[in-house]
Amino acid sequence: MRVRRFWLALSGLAVAALGGCLVPKSQFDALHTQNQSLLEQTRAQTAEIENLEVHCRNTEDQLIRAEENLALLEDRLGLHQKQLSNYQREREQLHQQFQQASQWRSRVPAEVRNRLADISRRHPSLQLDPKTGIGKLDTDILFDTGTEQLKPGGDKVLAELVQLMQSPEAKDLKLMVVGHTDDRQIAGRPLREKYPSNFHLSAGRALAVAEQLRKLGLPEERMGVAGFAQHQPVAPNMTPKDRLKNRRVEIFVMAPEVPVIGWTESIPTVY
Repeated sequence: MRVRRFWLALSGLAVAALGGCLVPKSQFDALHTQNQSLLEQTRAQTAEIENLEVHCRNTEDQLIRAEENLALLEDRLGLHQKQLSNYQREREQLHQQFQQASQWRSRVPAEVRNRLADISRRHPSLQLDPKTGIGKLDTDILFDTGTEQLKPGGDKVLAELVQLMQSPEAKDLKLMVVGHTDDRQIAGRPLREKYPSNFHLSAGRALAVAEQLRKLGLPEERMGVAGFAQHQPVAPNMTPKDRLKNRRVEIFVMAPEVPVIGWTESIPTVY
């Protein structure tokens, strides 16, 4: 409107001039100043419009990037949800395995657990947990230091274990015999030539126990043998007393469902 009034006024001046009328200089100057002000306002508004257009384009670009980032985050969220679902499934599987392990332990018949406890009381060399069927024999009772030969009379506790395993209550149970040593080098050249490492010696002692169990009447198919050398200590190997604790043969009484790698019937899904 202001620009329109200006041009009307200017037209009036032109008409007046043509008609021979003169416009006062003060009025002309005022109109000229008003015209300059309007031109400056127009330029400023044009620049502001251009700035707004640039800002609008920048905002649109930011919006596009935000949408792209949102889509990327949604993809990552989906991946994390899948991972979380996998972790939960693995946790449930481990929980089921733990429950199954508890059930396997409880499947050792109560009569067998009671008789194992009785054997342990009468033979201090056998430390046994009747709830799990895990027993530990002191090797110094079974073997002289630096040998793999059973001592005379050291098989009394083994004979009672075999008698138990032959009972109707334990007919489906199995034994795992596991040998361990301390961390010292094998003493004696003849023994080192036969057993060049503690792995050989630990397995050899476990084999000697298993062989005696076989001679006493326990079928071979009901036994397994393993040797762990010095790598599963129960004491720090700092004193003779600690090393004595680590030189041990363990006997595990196991229900047939206990999964043991190598026993095909215990893990049918693998074999």
